[in-house]
Amino acid sequence: MHAKPIDVVILTEDRYVRPDLDDWYQAQIAREEGLVAAALEAYGLRVERRAWSDGDMDWTQCRGVLFRSTWDYFDRFTEFAPWLERVSGETRLFNDAPLIRWNVDKHYLAELAARGVPIVPTRFVERGDAVSLAAIMEAEGWDEIVFKPAVSGAARLTFRANRASLAQHEPVFARCVADEAMMVQRFEPAIVNEGELSLIVIAGRATHAIRKTARAGDFRVQDDHGGTVHPHAPDAAQCAFAEAAVAACPALPLYARVDFVRAQAGGYRLMELELVEPELFFRFHPPAADALAQELAEKLR
Repeated sequence: MHAKPIDVVILTEDRYVRPDLDDWYQAQIAREEGLVAAALEAYGLRVERRAWSDGDMDWTQCRGVLFRSTWDYFDRFTEFAPWLERVSGETRLFNDAPLIRWNVDKHYLAELAARGVPIVPTRFVERGDAVSLAAIMEAEGWDEIVFKPAVSGAARLTFRANRASLAQHEPVFARCVADEAMMVQRFEPAIVNEGELSLIVIAGRATHAIRKTARAGDFRVQDDHGGTVHPHAPDAAQCAFAEAAVAACPALPLYARVDFVRAQAGGYRLMELELVEPELFFRFHPPAADALAQELAEKLR
């Protein structure tokens, strides 16, 4: 137990508690979270980094918990869900537990669509449902799709298929649906032609943006799958789209990353709205780390 309570715990996972700075990926994590820690400390807050699964941590001894690189939560969801329930009663979570519970399951996209947010056309397939990719594509008139779990991250079990490749993908999809709920989305050509835009929104306002592109021959834009990240100066329409998506959430999140693509018919379509542990790319715009710290410090007053 600490003699003086911690003001903010920056949450990571076991692998990254002591990052290997000789590894570019872990050095990047250390840099991102270092920017956040320094910004929080500049507001006079005492900061530590801990793994969410740290069995020695007394969460009542911190005033607030900020989710950052907890990128194993979907692989350890049977541990994470009860941890979230317990710790949400012991300290303040940012983002808060109701938003996190809402956001971990991508069924939230259907709710946002109902509230007027344009999303990539999506069909949800519940666990155990007996439906084929061919039937979905026929019903929706889609020629190319992406399917992935409703609870996932880092492109886990994410596949791209077209009518010519259905024979090899149908058994994969069937195995997935036997284990968990899945989502099937129309493939958007802009993801490979232009890339995916990610706008970071702090307390409802867009602060900065990046553009993610897939490596040649792939469609996954995550850097752990060979994707690359580029600076991007968002225009007014892109900021308005991102802020409107965040405003449609059940409550205003402290931070959000809005991932979207240009629609074939014009405008934009939401891919995902990340409220749990998105990379926020502060290294591209360090003042946004200060904006986050300022809002968090205000909430802890």
